[in-house]
Parts: sequence; structure tokens; C-alpha cells
Amino acid sequence: MQLALLSTDGFLFLLRWFHFFFGVIWIGLLYYFNFVQGAFFAETDAATKSAATQKLVPRALWWFRWGAMYTFLTGFIILMARGHQGGFGIFGTSWGFAILTGAALGTLMFLNVWLVIWPNQKVVIQSATQAASGGQAIPDAATRGARAGVASRTNVLFSIPMLFFMGAANHLPFAMSENPKTSLYMLAVALIIGGAEYNALKGKTGPLTTIKGVITCGFALTAVFYILMEALL
Repeated sequence: MQLALLSTDGFLFLLRWFHFFFGVIWIGLLYYFNFVQGAFFAETDAATKSAATQKLVPRALWWFRWGAMYTFLTGFIILMARGHQGGFGIFGTSWGFAILTGAALGTLMFLNVWLVIWPNQKVVIQSATQAASGGQAIPDAATRGARAGVASRTNVLFSIPMLFFMGAANHLPFAMSENPKTSLYMLAVALIIGGAEYNALKGKTGPLTTIKGVITCGFALTAVFYILMEALL
């Protein structure tokens, strides 16, 4: 008896399964932080917020950052395996442009988790712990927390088109034109994503401040990318 999971397709299926599993953990916690915890912290008393920052937030962030890590790694391996299996010309197809658009957004989200959100949140947690034990709070903890907040809101913004194009790759194929303007498409997407990411690193939440605002902006960004794809490719 030949087991389907021991074939090449079986290996790719297992990778996708783990990719979905870790992705649910990662994005689920991203939405928890932004849609649930943030609103709770804004309304609760200082003692409860301090206790949650010391005990709850570190546990949630552990699952959050490692969910991001393994989602990224399994996704990268899937892309390399698909390229090896079907030839790397596959990335010039409808599937390729859709999946790479989603992957670009996901990669920036992963980098935001490990290079922006987690380092800044460590300072916030340390500050709360020091203050609770009678020590001095870290002076720039609030500033660091705000920067983590902007990056986290940006990840919510990116997550909506990221999920759309990950699904569209296999379930919403589009007809490529005979002379696709691939360079123009990639430049337009890079400029838009780059501008949003620059704001994550240096700017403020702006229209992303509210839950309604970030969701609306996420769907609008998805529509812009989709229109660019249909118009230029």
C-alpha cells in the first residue's frame, strides 16, 4: 500500500496544513490584540492592566511571534517547493503574481512582529514588572508601546489583502494579457506597501486608530491591489 502523504504532493499538503495551523495562531492573536485586548486595556483600571501586561501579554506574545515564525518558514518552503516542482516560471502566471503579492505582505508582517512589535513590547512588559515590584518604570516604555501599536495596526491592514491574495492564487485565477506590465505592477505595489511600512516604523496610526478604520482601510487596500492586478497584468 502506497501512502499518499509519502508522495511529493503529500509533502506539499503537509506543509500547507502546518502553514494554515500556524497562520491561524498568528493572525488569530493579531486580531485578539487589536480588536479585543486593546479596547479592554483602554477601559480597565491601572492595576488590572499592569497585571495583564506582566502575566497575560507575555504568554500571548510567545504564541504570536512563534506562530508568525513558523507561518513564514512553512510558506517559504512551499514557494520553493512549488518553484522546484513546476519550474520557477510559474511565478509569472496568475497564480504566481497573486501568491507573491500575498507573500510580500506576509513577509513584512513577519518582520514587523520580530523586529518592531516584540522588541518594543519587551520594554513595556519589563517596565510594568519593575513598577509593580517597587522599582522605576522605564521612561520610554509608553513611546515604545505606541510604536509597537502602530506596527500591529499596520499588520492588521496588511493581513486583509494578504489573506485575499493567498486565497485568490488557487481560487480566483485571472486572465493574463499578452503584454503584461509586470514591472509597473510590482513598482506600484512596492510603493504602496513601502509607504505603509514606513508609517509603521516612523508614523502614527491615523485612520488605522479605530477598529472600523483599520478594517475599512484593509478592504480598500485589497481593492486597490486587485484593480492594479487586473489593469496591469
